[in-house]
Amino acid sequence: MKEGFYNIIKGKFLVSDDALKNWRFIIFLSVLALIMIGSSHSADKKVHKISKLNAQVKELKSEYVDVRMLLMQARMESKIIAAMESHGLQPSTTPPKRIRITKEEKKD
Repeated sequence: MKEGFYNIIKGKFLVSDDALKNWRFIIFLSVLALIMIGSSHSADKKVHKISKLNAQVKELKSEYVDVRMLLMQARMESKIIAAMESHGLQPSTTPPKRIRITKEEKKD
């Protein structure tokens, strides 16, 4: 056990007769480590992109609420009357009347 540990520390397992098996395994582990590191970086990029998009969604929602509030205020009758007075228009003082059109049938 003690000698096997010393052989690993000295690196004899890399230069012995069956070292090819060990090198294949080491290269395989290195490739797996590189793939894992790459996927980790990719996941981090996606997380950052998601957080940026969530911030944009919050900003757009607040902008939507502000614009909707301004629209509701602009549609108020008092605001419309005040805007039209600057153009010389005033609200009607007489109530509207309903006009009915009846269609008569032609007799031959």
